[in-house]
Amino acid sequence: METFLFQATIYLAAAVIAVPFAARMGLGSVLGYLAAGIVIGPVLGLVGSETQDLQHFAEFGVVMMLFLIGLELDPRALWDMRHRLIGLGGLQIVFSTLAIMGVAMLAGETWEVGLAVGLALSLSSTAIVLQTLSEKGLMRTGGGRSMFSVLLTQDIAVIPILALLPLLAMAPPGAQLGNDGSIRRAVQEGAHGSGQDGLSLVEGLPGWGVTLVTIAAVGFIILAGVYLTRPVFRYIHAAHLREMYTALALGIVVGISFLMTLVGLSPALGAFLAGVVLANSEFRHELESDLEPFKGLLLGLFFITVGAGINYRAFLADPLDLIGLALLLILAKGTVLFFVGRAFNLRGRDHWLFTLGLAQAGEFAFVLLAFSTQQNVIPQQLSEKLLLVVALTMLITPLLFIAYDLLSNRMKEGAPKVKADEIDDQGPVIIAGIGRFGQIVNRLVRASGVKTIVLDHDMETIQLMRRFGVKGFLGDPTRPELLKAAGLGKARVLVVALDDPANATRLVTYARRERPDLHIVVRAHDRHHVYELYRAGADDIVREMFDSSLRAGRYVLENIGLTEFEAAQAEQTFYAHDRYTVRELAKVWDPNVPASENAAYIQRATELEKELEAALLDLAQEEDKKSA
Repeated sequence: METFLFQATIYLAAAVIAVPFAARMGLGSVLGYLAAGIVIGPVLGLVGSETQDLQHFAEFGVVMMLFLIGLELDPRALWDMRHRLIGLGGLQIVFSTLAIMGVAMLAGETWEVGLAVGLALSLSSTAIVLQTLSEKGLMRTGGGRSMFSVLLTQDIAVIPILALLPLLAMAPPGAQLGNDGSIRRAVQEGAHGSGQDGLSLVEGLPGWGVTLVTIAAVGFIILAGVYLTRPVFRYIHAAHLREMYTALALGIVVGISFLMTLVGLSPALGAFLAGVVLANSEFRHELESDLEPFKGLLLGLFFITVGAGINYRAFLADPLDLIGLALLLILAKGTVLFFVGRAFNLRGRDHWLFTLGLAQAGEFAFVLLAFSTQQNVIPQQLSEKLLLVVALTMLITPLLFIAYDLLSNRMKEGAPKVKADEIDDQGPVIIAGIGRFGQIVNRLVRASGVKTIVLDHDMETIQLMRRFGVKGFLGDPTRPELLKAAGLGKARVLVVALDDPANATRLVTYARRERPDLHIVVRAHDRHHVYELYRAGADDIVREMFDSSLRAGRYVLENIGLTEFEAAQAEQTFYAHDRYTVRELAKVWDPNVPASENAAYIQRATELEKELEAALLDLAQEEDKKSA
């Protein structure tokens, strides 16, 4: 017991120290976890042989992650991904396998060994890639969705790969296959989870029997997700115990994983399927909030075990050779990914994210290489060497994402500009930007019988508007020639509703210089942006959250005892005073000095806040006198 507590303390302390430091340095949590594992393992030797057993347990975090991702996907969205799953994912596996196999054969290996190595190393790290995409908010980008499609295809591909490997054995195939269920157990132990000590519902069954049992298991998951979850959640809700929701969420994922291993399927694949089934459930958010902490801790533990499990003696015996092989593998897979991504019309940032993000080998390689060695497909010495190469590529992966960030920042200004529409219409109101803010403004003005000219640089937004019968023009609203074509010289009102604060300020400055008499209504990002727009010459400045927050505050007052009239009076008083406050603070605001360090700004803000409190207090006293 004492040894277990000591080891737990070491792992948790390493994570708590290393991960926040890595995050502050902009390196991401994955690299922090990996570095923590290297320090407590190869460097200090604080952990030892238990790392491999712990890794099997920690891999369950990947199962949870895929379940949570499934919760975010509507089944129709999954169906829409079928072309990427089969085409993009399938081509990546095939061409990566062939490329790695070719390199192995050039190095003197047989085609059987080359094919086994290629299949093992063609798969990428689901854990590292999905965790990093989630941290960086890249999951919903075109590149992120394409990467997810490939990773899901790889998870599915593990099953036929495990069935194929014994056929490549150096000894006669019959001597390897036998009736001992070795393939079945390997399948169970693949896909991010340990086996179930040989338990199987399909062992010894003929092929058609295995198929029927597998289909029945998948069907059970779907039917249970549709018909059983609601009554079970209602039953749990009646207990009014928060921990029961957590127990149920864990029970769903653990139970599905166990069922999948019994029929020889990937626990991760089963969890993902269950998540998709429950995506439209009203309990989706409850499941997400309950499982998220467990997923994060288990994934972190997995990354630590990867770093701690590196055989540093073998690495130090020939570091240059191993690092060279790791870089060669990344280059080979990256080249394949580059051309496959180009074939599927990935461009710009999405293309580089796809190319760099999937270029490593993954955790499945540990399972496949070990199984290949057991089946006498890959020599033991080569397998140990390749395991180190796999670990090195996983360690390099966070650096590849940093390289992507640098490329992405450089591409920001050099990105190709979309060809603007030819504007053949003009009106009294020009709306620059048609996001959520601009859409509401446009609907109100158009419904009131006033013609608007809408400009936006996002093609999907313009096309969506056109499907609803609203005409808009594609182009950068900050370009002078586009504004002139839209009728800036004759317009009465310009509405600036751009997402980028800098672009909004630049547009207001230009419009005011060209048309001193033009009335400019502009959306502001925050109070500091208000000051910039005020100096740029905007007439009416609307903060993004101000009016909605003010209305919410009025609702609060109405529900703690004030009448609707009293709450409305307080709201109006606050609104008028805030407009006065902004004008006053704009006089002492300095764009080169942070507000927290601007003494004049702080002093005036404090005085104005006291004036507001006094004004609201006087209002309340007047209402008390009237009611008395």
